[in-house]
Amino acid sequence: MFAVVKTGGKQYRVAEGDVIKVEKLEGEAGKKIKLEEVLMIGDGKGVKVGEPLIKGANVTAEVLEQKKDKKITVFKKKRRHNYRRKKGHRQEITVLRVTKIAATAAKKAPAKKAEPKTKKAAAE
Repeated sequence: MFAVVKTGGKQYRVAEGDVIKVEKLEGEAGKKIKLEEVLMIGDGKGVKVGEPLIKGANVTAEVLEQKKDKKITVFKKKRRHNYRRKKGHRQEITVLRVTKIAATAAKKAPAKKAEPKTKKAAAE
């Protein structure tokens, strides 16, 4: 079973046990996170595509670590104008391990109905 989830403006194809690097999400190492924006779910039988999201579907992942990605160099130049600018950037990322893919939300136990109050019980 696999799912396509959206987080940080990007889409990721994940399966249970996969380790992915996404843009920084809140949470320390060991914490569980639910990714609610599921665009597509597929298994051996077929594929279910959302319009744009699949209602009730979610992906549960465990935070492995918070770190910075490798450095990139941003270099700007304008020819024949003696204009050069060099900067670096390191994006903060979260490393996740996908633990569970749920096609539908877990059903909650039905709420207990309150017993109707009688006039005698209210007067006492």
